[in-house]
Amino acid sequence: MRRFSLWLRGRPIVADSILAVLLLFLDALGVGDERHKVLFLTFSVILPLPLILRRVYPRAVAAVLVVLSLLNTLIGYLIHDLGSDHVALIGLGVMLYTLVAYVGRRDGLVYLVFMVGDLGLSVALLGQPQGGDLAMAALIYALCWTLAEFNGARHAYDAEVAARLAVADYDKERRAHDAVAAERTRIARELHDVVAHAVSVIIVQADGAKYALRQDPETAERALATIAGTGRDALRELRRTVALLRTEHAPELLPQHGSAGIAKLAQMMREAGLAVDLELTGELDDIAAEVSLGVHRIVQESLTNTLRHAGAEPKALVRVHRREEDILVEVTDSGGVPAKVSAGAEIPGTGMGLVGMRERVAVLGGTLHAGRLDDGRWQVRADLPLRTETD
Repeated sequence: MRRFSLWLRGRPIVADSILAVLLLFLDALGVGDERHKVLFLTFSVILPLPLILRRVYPRAVAAVLVVLSLLNTLIGYLIHDLGSDHVALIGLGVMLYTLVAYVGRRDGLVYLVFMVGDLGLSVALLGQPQGGDLAMAALIYALCWTLAEFNGARHAYDAEVAARLAVADYDKERRAHDAVAAERTRIARELHDVVAHAVSVIIVQADGAKYALRQDPETAERALATIAGTGRDALRELRRTVALLRTEHAPELLPQHGSAGIAKLAQMMREAGLAVDLELTGELDDIAAEVSLGVHRIVQESLTNTLRHAGAEPKALVRVHRREEDILVEVTDSGGVPAKVSAGAEIPGTGMGLVGMRERVAVLGGTLHAGRLDDGRWQVRADLPLRTETD
């Protein structure tokens, strides 16, 4: 049963079709001794039918249901012996729930006004519902609104937590990528040291052996033995290092550089609850890969810190401006106190983000300024020397 419920959750049209068929069946049971059975059954079919698309086109379905309800009331007024009490009108409450939970309170309130107007028209023209039935209708509408508020808040919370977890996973992968890159840089330095040292020794010993070959064969023999031993050691170290370098980075761990990468990063942060305004000026797609990566990392780390520390409704302005000789990167946030994912749980930071940005900017030959502005906002500003792919 649980598996079927999960299956339905991923197929809203199927679930809503089942709901529409159920309302149709219950409504058709009320045909009873109706004289106009065909007309009654027609409304039994068309009243719940739009509910099939209630989560796909909620506003349109809501409008259709209001029109159908008004039409049912008017026909009931014109044909006095036509029953107008359709169980399928429960779909009006279902649509109220749908609008409030999935669209917003404003749309739900507008829809509720039309529903109350339709109810008032029914009372004026048909004299029903009255008394307990009218109170029951009001109770059903109130319950639908309350349930929508509860589920809407839960869905919003789940979406925010999922977005923040996605950012955390992305940040984790980025840190893993940086750690791998740092390790490979260290391996490259070791490789350079091993090969440079070995080649230097080999060259010196080879020159000495060449001059001592005829006059001092023993010295030449020792030199050749040293060359052989050094070459074997260097080859062994070279094989070990190359073996470490054979595994390539997974493509998904590599950031997308340039304007597209920054835009994607900003969108991810927006989905996590950070209001990001983005200003990109100048050509940013033909600069050197290391500079592009530097811009991407500075923006990423700054926005991550903003999300962690700039309050419950954080905002940030990102400006990346290509100038004649350098690239200006500015990330200004709204300031504030740490935001919480849930009660008592802050998003933790390592405190190494700013240090990492300073090191990256220093490697690129740029400057970095980070601090609080006079109005209380926090700003990170970096100036990176411009290098293009053709340099």
